Amino acid sequence: MPQITLLSDSRILALPVEECGQPLVDLRGLDGVLIDQRLADPAGAYAHLRLSVAERLVAAQALLPPELRILVIEGYRPPVLQERYFAESVEELRDLHPDWSAERLRREAGRYISPPEVAPHVAGAAVDLTLCSEAGAELPMGTEVNATPTGPDGACYTASPDISPEAAGNRRLLASVLTAAGLINYPTEWWHWSYGDRYWAYVSGAPAARYGLLDTPALAGPPAR
Repeated sequence: MPQITLLSDSRILALPVEECGQPLVDLRGLDGVLIDQRLADPAGAYAHLRLSVAERLVAAQALLPPELRILVIEGYRPPVLQERYFAESVEELRDLHPDWSAERLRREAGRYISPPEVAPHVAGAAVDLTLCSEAGAELPMGTEVNATPTGPDGACYTASPDISPEAAGNRRLLASVLTAAGLINYPTEWWHWSYGDRYWAYVSGAPAARYGLLDTPALAGPPAR
């Protein structure tokens, strides 16, 4: 697999953010896109994304065969939750590798959980998703969403060769429509796609990120039916 730049890389943090002030919008009610409930929170944060990211999901959905749907697992994530996830990941690695330096622990944790200061989810810029049928049955993708990328087979890495031909084909299809819509993938997680964050700026060559951390945003409710 090609060399991967991690979210914990200092080059990502060095990129500036020129916050555009675009609001979060509720994905519930978007045409064609389905919203999974496994990470639902009382405030509905999981179902929100920046407007331009949501628009790109709709565009990607329109490129899929009519019998398939994008299934959103999680969008916006409050910073306090991101901080907890990252700290837990660092501690798990520390238990496994007590000889690692703090710098290495932080870098390796960034394979799976982004450091809070650069996290795309806390900017409303990232979405974890998969493909499913119209009835909501998930397609084989090689691993579950949110599998651990540092596992022995590395199957959650987007370009992993250690998955079935069917799963590889499904990943290619997912990547083709999301890339065409302008989103970029974090290569250690086939399900993680973003637009407008620092990682997007790094990969796309943009001079700055469009979206920065949102601490306590107002969350719009789902659109009226």
